[in-house]
Amino acid sequence: QVQLVESGGGLVQAGGSLRLSCAASGRISLLNTMGWYRQAPGKQRELVATITSGSSTNYADSVKGRFAISRDNAKNTVYLQMNSLKPEDTAVYYCNIRLHVINRDYWGQGTQVTVSS
Repeated sequence: QVQLVESGGGLVQAGGSLRLSCAASGRISLLNTMGWYRQAPGKQRELVATITSGSSTNYADSVKGRFAISRDNAKNTVYLQMNSLKPEDTAVYYCNIRLHVINRDYWGQGTQVTVSS
């Protein structure tokens, strides 16, 4: 079993910054991808950014150049630095870890990010 605990959400004005953190615990295999997804009201959950255990990254086009994902493998923690935030970034942000050896996904409980105009 794997647990994910997120932190760092909140309310910020447009143009501001926030940093999300997600710590994973439990049986975590070395081959994994950690990432952030978000879901706005009335919309489907969408990918924001992912990072592999080898530090390869992938971003949604809507956040490229504004968000940066990073990880600390020793702490099994992933971070999302969000800059130049826009009202359309408002959503619940979910942390995800995909364990490739057993092909399973785990999700955090979600953290609210609200960007006011």
